[in-house]
Amino acid sequence: MDTTTDNRTVLTLDAGGTNFVFSAVRGNKQIVEPVTLPSNGHDLDKCLKTIIEGFSKTKELLDSDPVAISFAFPGPTDYTNGIIGDLGNLPAFRGGIALGPMLEDHFRIPVFINNDGDLFVYGEAISGFLPWVNNMLSEAGSCKQYNNLMGVTLGTGFGGGLVRNGELVTGDNGAAGEVWLLRSRLHRECFAEESISIRAVVRVYKTSSNIPVHGKITPADIYEIATGMREGDQVAAIDAFKKFGDALGDALANMITMFDGLVVVGGGLSKAWKLFAPEVTGHINGKIKTVGGEEFPRTEVTAFNLEDNEQLEEFIAGQQKEIPVPFSDRKVIYDPLKRTGIGLSRLGTSEAVSMGAYAFALNAIDREPAK
Repeated sequence: MDTTTDNRTVLTLDAGGTNFVFSAVRGNKQIVEPVTLPSNGHDLDKCLKTIIEGFSKTKELLDSDPVAISFAFPGPTDYTNGIIGDLGNLPAFRGGIALGPMLEDHFRIPVFINNDGDLFVYGEAISGFLPWVNNMLSEAGSCKQYNNLMGVTLGTGFGGGLVRNGELVTGDNGAAGEVWLLRSRLHRECFAEESISIRAVVRVYKTSSNIPVHGKITPADIYEIATGMREGDQVAAIDAFKKFGDALGDALANMITMFDGLVVVGGGLSKAWKLFAPEVTGHINGKIKTVGGEEFPRTEVTAFNLEDNEQLEEFIAGQQKEIPVPFSDRKVIYDPLKRTGIGLSRLGTSEAVSMGAYAFALNAIDREPAK
């Protein structure tokens, strides 16, 4: 599906705890000035009326009618049916709120709701990271092409998503790709997000630092300390990102083992990629043991950091060769190097979410049987 040339318009929403930002996308581009309204997340009636108002104002800016509404919304949510559960950052949503059906009744067009991790990966699969890699492989004459993409967003939380053969994998309960609930490598009694998030980086730095931390400190501050751009405990700052990378590597190894595809990384913490990437690929390419101590590769595939030029070249080249077909004069192409590439968002996290929402809506509409 080529969404860049599609002339249909989809209304979108960036739902934050403080503000709702409404917009419209056509041909993979935002076509109106965004409409920003306070979320009123403490008052359900005001919040729902705000959502209707925001989409209505955005619709008035269009030169043609939208074909759908599609956006990311926090969970827990029954995404398939558009029913919102008990939200942490929007406390008025309690007991199951039929947001999708409400909007369909009001605007008389299909409404699609997903989480931001899912839509981020879908956007990168349609027009970002996945085609970027496949195009490089094709241009190099490689027989290798990828159909599956895993992705994670690194920020306040640890989000994820899965795309297989151009389709978003949502699961029977709309709960596929909920990577934040994987077990933490560093704190075995905890879930992975406790080691892979903003709060994790800050906590490890504060705990490890021999220099007292006064006031608020952010991962951006810790990054600058680690890279020598500002004063602080550089050893502790580097260690904070190394532990983060080790925990992330373990989570990605589990994802790769179950799903087998490329991996795209987004979110605010991805800006510090160079500080934790070696730990990520190091863990995935490391060893795992039997009870008796015998070692095996952690995964069946070799992980390459595609932001590193040397590793990118090695990944693209593979080990492609011709081999003979037994009892025949024919030869076939064979690349024995099982591999995955891990790299950063090609679209930017926010744009990927928006493009994912747009593409998901159009794909769902196109799959509907003709009436």
